[in-house]
Amino acid sequence: MNKQQSKDERLIHVATPFILLFICVGIFIAAMIKPADKLKVYFNLAFMDNLKSNPEAAGSGLVIRENDIIDDYSGETYEEGEFIRPKFGEMYAVMTASAFDIQIPVYWGSNSELFERGACQSSGSKIIGEQGNSVISAHEDTYFADLYKLKKGDKITLKTNYGEFVYTVTETISFNKSDGKYVSPSEKSKLTLYTCKKNVLGNSDERIGVICEPTETKFYRKAGEGDSK
Repeated sequence: MNKQQSKDERLIHVATPFILLFICVGIFIAAMIKPADKLKVYFNLAFMDNLKSNPEAAGSGLVIRENDIIDDYSGETYEEGEFIRPKFGEMYAVMTASAFDIQIPVYWGSNSELFERGACQSSGSKIIGEQGNSVISAHEDTYFADLYKLKKGDKITLKTNYGEFVYTVTETISFNKSDGKYVSPSEKSKLTLYTCKKNVLGNSDERIGVICEPTETKFYRKAGEGDSK
């Protein structure tokens, strides 16, 4: 009787770690499973926004704000003026260029939902018209499908509700997604546009894009006429 009990106890001690391991592996696999359509969105996201500081970036409780952007402002304009600072998830600009067949809405911040609606600007970069690097990305198969057509000398126009800003392409770029050289903050004012490099065999770690310099600035308000938000 004692021998049988001792044998059973040894079996339990030997089997318990394997049972626990099996349970843990099962829980891990279940937690990692996502619907196929969600996985596709995540894999297609461009590398950007490493400097996000807003917790809404994960998509939980995100409030998306659609704005009517001024398209035909006819009043007096100024080279220096007042900004209207966007909130995370807000559409605050519209982009046009000779290479694009559509007007591209630009959202402040980035997550999967915003990438489906337009181009996204890293909330770690400078808003359009500010001194520094403004970094904007979009999917290569939607809003930035024609980005590769841009070449030196081409014009990019960004209209906001506080001004209109024209940039000229000065450089075409190609870099690995782990390289932060082009998306890092800069003292020099510039616009960086990029997307994933198309790859018929699957997802690519390479990014392509352009660097642009500001060539025309039109603020709708003089500096000091209102409070920047």
